[in-house]
Amino acid sequence: MVSMSLVSVKPSPLQPQLPSLRGGVIRRIRCGIAEPSGEPAPLGQKTRYKDGIFEKAFMSLFARKMEKYADPAGGGKGTAKKGWWDWGYDYESFVDVSRRVMQRRSRIQQQQVVREVLLSMLPPGAPAQFRKLFPPTKWAAEFNAALTVPFFDWLVGPSEVVEVEVNGVKQKSGVHIKKCRYLENSGCVGMCVNMCKIPTQDFFTNEFGLPLTMTPNFEDMSCDMVYGQAPPTFEDDPVSKQPCYEDICSMAKSSSIVCPKLQA
Repeated sequence: MVSMSLVSVKPSPLQPQLPSLRGGVIRRIRCGIAEPSGEPAPLGQKTRYKDGIFEKAFMSLFARKMEKYADPAGGGKGTAKKGWWDWGYDYESFVDVSRRVMQRRSRIQQQQVVREVLLSMLPPGAPAQFRKLFPPTKWAAEFNAALTVPFFDWLVGPSEVVEVEVNGVKQKSGVHIKKCRYLENSGCVGMCVNMCKIPTQDFFTNEFGLPLTMTPNFEDMSCDMVYGQAPPTFEDDPVSKQPCYEDICSMAKSSSIVCPKLQA
């Protein structure tokens, strides 16, 4: 497996300076780890989470948006038709929908679906407004890093703001994800890259105008996000040569040196 690093990241967390966002709403939308230690389970063990109504609402919202692009012939939990007010999507069924979106689509097509889903969740003109509010400055990068920790906790699990160096400048625009929930539950390199890393990077960089680089570590399932850091091209990114999780991915091919979903 390959451990990748594009920027220097310090391990000590720094508290995000967002006093106006420290209220109960933030606390309520953050998922809870059900492990006795309060930390993600060691590699090789699946972390147990205790999701509340807000976490399930986010899972259901994203899953419903993705469902129309999903292959109906999947047989997983997410295939059952659910009503708008049915919060029946748990994390497992959310991941199942993602897996069915991948089926019969090329790498580029998978990424395009995620882009369409993200755009569908925003009001008209939102990307242009984002560019006005958050031009690519140090402050904008740090502000978005601070927002990522609470608002994406349900998707990726616990994370923390860390200090990074971008273009020779030290700033608090890094987010260290301790053990990515999406990668842990999918067990799929292709899903990590095509359904999360690449489309998220592209969306922030090209739609919002705020560069973002995501560097997954496939050895321990952690990930480092750096706002303000321009991502490499796919061909120059080490993930383009990443092998499958042969022992845990249902779509893995033992004869393939590189994950087949990264070649399509």
